[in-house]
Formats: sequence, structure tokens, C-alpha cells
Amino acid sequence: MIRGLLFALMAMPVLAAPLVPDPPLINADAYILVDHATGTVITEKQADQRLPPASLTKLMTAYILAEEVAQGRLNLEDSVTVSRNAWSQNPTFSGSSLMWIEPGKAVTVAELEKGIVISSGNDATVAIAEHIAGSEAAFADLMNRYAQELGLSATHYRNSHGLPAQGHETTARDLAVLASATIRDHPDHYQVYKQQSFTYNNITQRNRNKLLFEDPTVDGLKTGYTSVAGYGLVASAERDGMRLVSVVLGSASTRSRAVETKSLLNYGFRFFETVSPLTAGQELGVAAVWQGLNDTVRVGVASDVTLTAARSRHSPDIAFEVDDALTAPIEAGQVLGSVTVSVEGEILAQLPLVALEAVEQAGFFARLWDAFVLWLNSLFG
Repeated sequence: MIRGLLFALMAMPVLAAPLVPDPPLINADAYILVDHATGTVITEKQADQRLPPASLTKLMTAYILAEEVAQGRLNLEDSVTVSRNAWSQNPTFSGSSLMWIEPGKAVTVAELEKGIVISSGNDATVAIAEHIAGSEAAFADLMNRYAQELGLSATHYRNSHGLPAQGHETTARDLAVLASATIRDHPDHYQVYKQQSFTYNNITQRNRNKLLFEDPTVDGLKTGYTSVAGYGLVASAERDGMRLVSVVLGSASTRSRAVETKSLLNYGFRFFETVSPLTAGQELGVAAVWQGLNDTVRVGVASDVTLTAARSRHSPDIAFEVDDALTAPIEAGQVLGSVTVSVEGEILAQLPLVALEAVEQAGFFARLWDAFVLWLNSLFG
């Protein structure tokens, strides 16, 4: 078996994997902490329990708004007609968060986006829902179609704002997926999430995400609260090139959800890191080829490799193995073996080893000679 090593020093002893403490104890019904770049779950509790999302529903409403703009069906400067149903004085909204829009008063899509994301206005969500889909019910159907498209298998929407409704539910895991989709798919719109305040109708409201005022690395996303759901917070932060997404559901207070989220983020950043040890087309070495016009073939991986690992002073070790003696012809991209990525003896990933180039067959006599040598090798090991 042919074996190649990169970065590893054969004379060095295998080191024990870095020790990582248990995650912090979080006082909430459910939570999850995810590496945005890899989707790796760092810690979780009851992440698949279906719970009412409250205003975290607005993450999907805002995502659809951004999608409509991206597809050219909506413009941020479009003027939206506010119906009496979307009016801030609608009794349905009594005691809830509002943008304070009024029928007959001009409001743009851009203003509604800020009203949804920053002010968490239930009136703003109904206005944009009616503007996009014609009615709240039709918009809820659209939300559920997007949920299916994004793989939010445990999520079902009944409205655009998150006020209590039978069967209106999601999970911490699904919210983490939705948050990552927002950051990945609509980076320009994601900038709205870090704005600390918004003024409309001569009323200034501060963003309810307290971490925006306490931690400069936090740049989103959204809070939620109803008496049924408790206090929730979906947050994201980036430090030294690593981005984490955390979800806390069913916390006891506004302060508690911020403290618990901060504990999760600090744990993730302190003890884990995002590493990118391999890139597509990067040559790891060469492998011997029999019966080919070339005696060797360059080998590597077919796509970029990004992983989540326990934070370590040591760079990843990369080793490759070729399955058997290789005979031409070989196609570019053909799987030839496996690649192992490890840190201090702990395997992080095993990936296909592929040919980075094609190798054509040699002529008849060259192939005959190589076949004879291979036969001798098989006899004498």
C-alpha cells in the first residue's frame, strides 16, 4: 500500500487530543450552538423540540423579503399601501411590538424591513406579507414552502409575526439553519440586523438584541417573546474569521437570554476553531502509476475542506493512502484512495483522494513490461 504524508513528522509521538471542558449549563428550554462555516453543532439541548418561536418568526418574513428583492419582484424603494389589517391600532397587536405604521401614510419596503428586523413590528410584518402575497394566509403558505426548501423539517408557520397560533412552531436547530441561510444568502440585508435603533413616525426604538450593545463581535440576529414561548434569542458573532450561530429558546428574561447566549458564544470561540486545511486542486503528493504514459499522477481533493476542531496550537496533519497499485488509464477526478485530516491524533475527517490529472495508457510493450513487473511483485510481496 502506498502512503504519503504532509505536515506530519514521523519521528514525533502521537499527541493526545486537546482537552475541551463540558459546555456551560444554560437555563433555557432548548438551545444550540453551530459553526456557521461548517454546520457543525458544538453543543445543543432539546434542539429538535418543537416550540413556539414568537417574534423569531420574523427571521423567515425578512428572509422572504430579501429573496423577493433578489429575484427582482420587489424593490426596497417600493411604496407599500398599509391596510387597516396592518394598522398599528389593529386590536390583534395590542400590547405587542410595533413599528407604528398607519393606513394612508407612505412607507417603503426598506422601512418595513427595518421595522421588522429592528423594531420587531408585528404591523410591519402584516404589511409586507399582504404586499408580497396578497393576504396573510397566502404569505404563511409561502413561508412554509420556503421552510421546506431550506430543510426546516420541524417548522410550520401560521402567520408572519409569531403571535401565538395553534400549530405555529419551530425548533432551535431549524432556527440555526434559517439564521445561517440569512447570513449566507443575503449578506447585504444581513447588515440591517446589527443596526442598534430605527426611527419611524418620529418614534425611535432600540434593537432588542442587547448583545449588539455589549459585544462588538455580535452582528445579529433577532429576539422573540410571548408569555407562551418565553424569551428567545437567535444571535451570530464573528471573531478572528470564525462565525458562530446560537439559538436560545424559552429563557426566563431579556437579561437571561443575553447572558445565556453570551456564555454559549464565549465557549465556542474559546475552545473551538474553524480550520481550512485543504483546497480543491491542491497537490498532496504523487502516486505511482503502472502501464501509463506517465509514471506518476498528482493527487489531492476535489473540493475545499473546512472543518470545526477543538482549538489547538498544532496545525492539522494530512495523510493520504492509495487503495491499490494504480494502472492507466486514469481520469482526472477519479477516486484513488482516501485522505485523513487529524489534529493531535484525533481524526477530524476522511475524504476521497482523487487524481488531479489524467494519465493515458502507454503502448503495448510498455504495458506488457509493467504487467510482468506487477506479477513479480505479487509473487515476492
